[in-house]
Amino acid sequence: MSQPLWPYCEKRCSYCNFNKYVVRGGVDEAALRRCLVTEARTLLELSGVRRVESVFFGGGTPSLASPHTVAALLEAVAQAAHLPADVEVTLEANPTSAPGPRLAEFGAAGVNRLSIGLQSLDDAELQLLGRTHSARDALRTLAAARRLFPGRVSVDLMLGLPGQQLGPWLGQLQELLRHCDDHLSLYQLSLERGTALFARVQRRAVPGPDPELAAEMYAEGRALLRAAGFRQYEVSNFARHGALSTHNWTYWQCGQYLGVGPGAHGRFVPHGAGGHTREARIQTLEPDNWMKEVTLFGHGTRKRVPLDELELLEEVLAMGLRTDVGITHQHWQQFEPQLTLWDVFGASAEVTGLRERGLLLLDHRGLRCSWEGLAVLDSLLLTLLPQLQEAWQQRSPTPVPGG
Repeated sequence: MSQPLWPYCEKRCSYCNFNKYVVRGGVDEAALRRCLVTEARTLLELSGVRRVESVFFGGGTPSLASPHTVAALLEAVAQAAHLPADVEVTLEANPTSAPGPRLAEFGAAGVNRLSIGLQSLDDAELQLLGRTHSARDALRTLAAARRLFPGRVSVDLMLGLPGQQLGPWLGQLQELLRHCDDHLSLYQLSLERGTALFARVQRRAVPGPDPELAAEMYAEGRALLRAAGFRQYEVSNFARHGALSTHNWTYWQCGQYLGVGPGAHGRFVPHGAGGHTREARIQTLEPDNWMKEVTLFGHGTRKRVPLDELELLEEVLAMGLRTDVGITHQHWQQFEPQLTLWDVFGASAEVTGLRERGLLLLDHRGLRCSWEGLAVLDSLLLTLLPQLQEAWQQRSPTPVPGG
């Protein structure tokens, strides 16, 4: 799968610490587009990828890019690898940068799924978050998106904001369900140092988020969505009518993905590099420097970190348990043919305790969280990751040929 990244925004939100840029004098989009196309071709060649299952335009605010840029990138991918006719092509969009006619142009360019950064249906909360849209803008964009991409629209809703209360927030969620019937993501606010909102909380200009209230909101929200027929297929993601995100599912299954653009992250095995080690890759953050590097070298990879076998298994465990399916025995075997899930977790007293408390299941299907366990996954990983590390250290060493 491929993840092109558009690093620019109209305005930096008060809670955001991502690699984003607000350019007052405008963006040289033609130059950026050429570099995105060049890097996509280079990384496809380096990875040896022959088939791309999904493309996700993230950001920044990729709905600020022109549909021509989206079309050019998809054309470049299609020339370098097989792009199936039904490939999932997702665009992240903010309500103010994606009016109906512009969404239609993105559809004509090849986008067939939309992820809307709605965040709240309360104008005061949107103002606190530094968003450029109102609740009315959000619902208008959502209505246009559903007409253009029926069954393939996702919206984000935040919880745990300063001063937020359970009842009004549940009211927002119920209101949203009257306008959205496909896919919904619930994200708890993470207060990051260096952001405007963090500074306001530090100055006591607004109250700090209440973690216990946020946990209650999450619990009530997921129960409401389950009652409405949504499948919680991942910790933060809910879908019904089969509308889950193929791209994100591949990510949680530890599939390979190419990160294209300033600050993009990727995970793939370099082709013809004399080894079979997967690498974590990070592209150069600052757009102008990234473009210079792409022009010189064909790509702007700033950091390459080879993942050893244990690090990869830790990712498989932590990512796979975020889903309702968890980690099947067959999936685990693809990454570790010798050491089974039973070998690692079957005899552990701590894991047995988690199973007896109804938080974790280990059976003929594999290892997964229960409905209750999914809500406290981070605390479960505090037991499971050390158990994996211990089992890995105690495994029988592989015989050395001739040794």
